[in-house]
Amino acid sequence: MTKEIIINSTSAQTRVAITEDGNLVDFFVDYPENRRMVGDIYLGKVARVLPGIRAAFIDVGMKHDAFLHFSDIGERTHQFQEMLGEDDSDVDDEDDDDSNGNPSAKQIPDSKINDLRKEQFSVPKLSKGQDILVQIIKEPVNNKGVRVTSSISLPGRFCVLLPFDNKVGVSKRIVDYREKKRLRHIARSILPDNYGLIIRTVARNQAEDALREDLNNLMKTWAEIESTAKSEKPPSLIYQDLNTTSSVIRDLFSVDVSKVFIDSKKLFKQIKSYVQLVQPEAAEKIESFRSTDSIFDAFKVEEQIKMLMGRKVPLPSGGYVIIEHTEAMVVIDVNSGRYAKSKEQEQNSLKTDLEASREIARQLRLRDIGGIIVIDFIDLEDDRNRKKVYDELKKEFRKDRAKVSILPMSDFGLIQITRQRIRQNIVQAMKEICPYCSGTGLLTKHSHVLYDLEDLLKKIKRQTKERAIIIKCHSIVAEKLTEGFFKTITKLKLKYQLALKVQADDTLALDQVKFFSKKTGKEIISE
Repeated sequence: MTKEIIINSTSAQTRVAITEDGNLVDFFVDYPENRRMVGDIYLGKVARVLPGIRAAFIDVGMKHDAFLHFSDIGERTHQFQEMLGEDDSDVDDEDDDDSNGNPSAKQIPDSKINDLRKEQFSVPKLSKGQDILVQIIKEPVNNKGVRVTSSISLPGRFCVLLPFDNKVGVSKRIVDYREKKRLRHIARSILPDNYGLIIRTVARNQAEDALREDLNNLMKTWAEIESTAKSEKPPSLIYQDLNTTSSVIRDLFSVDVSKVFIDSKKLFKQIKSYVQLVQPEAAEKIESFRSTDSIFDAFKVEEQIKMLMGRKVPLPSGGYVIIEHTEAMVVIDVNSGRYAKSKEQEQNSLKTDLEASREIARQLRLRDIGGIIVIDFIDLEDDRNRKKVYDELKKEFRKDRAKVSILPMSDFGLIQITRQRIRQNIVQAMKEICPYCSGTGLLTKHSHVLYDLEDLLKKIKRQTKERAIIIKCHSIVAEKLTEGFFKTITKLKLKYQLALKVQADDTLALDQVKFFSKKTGKEIISE
């Protein structure tokens, strides 16, 4: 299998495609106005604490406060607070509490005191106005703010540094027992006290010196973060992680990648320099693409990207899947696309469902779709065939870096999936809501718009003394009102004995009409 990373960079955006034998398997877009935020560290201030939903909202200087769930408050939070100079001395102690805020030791058996202290240690008390260091783990989606954690981690090329932690972990994707043991031993030997380390998948077969150098770079970065956090006032950005393109090279440029092609000289030099610094032996894989043709056209990626924007995705045997986004979930429908004889129906349905399973797993990765996903497969009578579809989905999702949970197929042929959501999906990132239909895909019929307009005119005449009125509406509606020999607007003038003037305003939706007094210029609002 030939795995390649193809990078197309322009002044407007940078696009990164990862292909396997020419098939697109991952796609990322980096916009200057919509930069990647996951990994950024902020010094924030607690705005609200809501025990009822086990969460707090943190002011980090954005439009919406960041969401901090109690489950994302790590055991190391109190040490980060100490680093900032925060303490809990201003928290009032009740009469029956000890100095740590726990119920009095006189009233609780000794065996339970330690458990209570551990519980308080793992979920420290948050109070409004308190300074807190947080890191973004999910980007804002629709009207929701970012999600943050108080457990800070710094990813490098081979390691992830965990300040104020003593854990040592090795990526689950490294399955060789001896290699895991070797990497764990190296991690423990190079790690300073009061720090934790996770060894990443790309560290497989790397020498100790490479891991040590990566750790040293992370330690320098953490020292700078620590210094900045102590000197800044909240809310403020303390550390900004790499952009999408650089993070893809850091996280996904593994040994199984044969080449990286880049069509920008500037970006080529930056990435080449970075790889030469962290992994010199891999620098020869970085190549500059020089051609008058588009790099994505040359590698036949552009046509595959266009398919990402559509609802319908074809399958090899003639079937297809429909992908629909709703506010609550993503719904996927599998269709056979052609008639099959009844005696072959079960096998044809199974074949289509298996093809759909592979394509759906690929599309969810490509489109970066997260949250709740419900798939309506073609009905299968045999329970063994249902299990085959379920097993095929599980096998395909093992390739996914995001966390995925799958439930077995229900009696209705439905499979429910939850997939980790970190950022906006690719459709949300590349598309805007249609100003005409507000994202519904449906437009109000002209006849109904004219009916509403006439109904409002009746109310205005009955409720006000206005007799000279300006009607503002979208240019398409305005054209309908004024077209023909005997215009609709003329009919309305005669019917209601009003002086009416139509003005086109394309800032209004197609089903939106506003009325203004010609005399005062003020908007007329009927009850």
